[in-house]
Amino acid sequence: MTVSTPANPESIRSASPSPAPSGIQGDLELELMGLANALYNLGTTVIFDSTKDAAAQGRTVKQLGPRVNDVIHHLANIEEIGMQTRTMIPMQILSDIDNCKNPMNVTKERLERAATENQFMNGKIAALSSYRTLLNAELCQHFPELREYLEPTSSSN
Repeated sequence: MTVSTPANPESIRSASPSPAPSGIQGDLELELMGLANALYNLGTTVIFDSTKDAAAQGRTVKQLGPRVNDVIHHLANIEEIGMQTRTMIPMQILSDIDNCKNPMNVTKERLERAATENQFMNGKIAALSSYRTLLNAELCQHFPELREYLEPTSSSN
């Protein structure tokens, strides 16, 4: 499966079913997409543009300077926006990304773990409820004077 990189950053957002966030977060998202596009353009310029061959054949030479300046400009804008952002990212998330773990997969694993633990706790609750019912029945049998306190009423349970 091949994935093409869009020519402009807005094309990623237009393909997304969710609207762009508003405010600083939206600006940051657009700037990050612009940085990705600038890095892609820089990479293609470095790889596919042989300036020596282009100069020898009389073609116009694409300079790396403007591409590098574009990347630096996006990084500077991200730095400025980052100073205004109050959102804290947990170190574990950054560590997972550094270890090449997809955040979506990590989220999926954590949700599955939470669902498993939830089922386990629901089992414990059901077991305790069953135990309480049996205990109350035995206590009522051996201590009839406690029956009014131990038998569940129709409103509780």
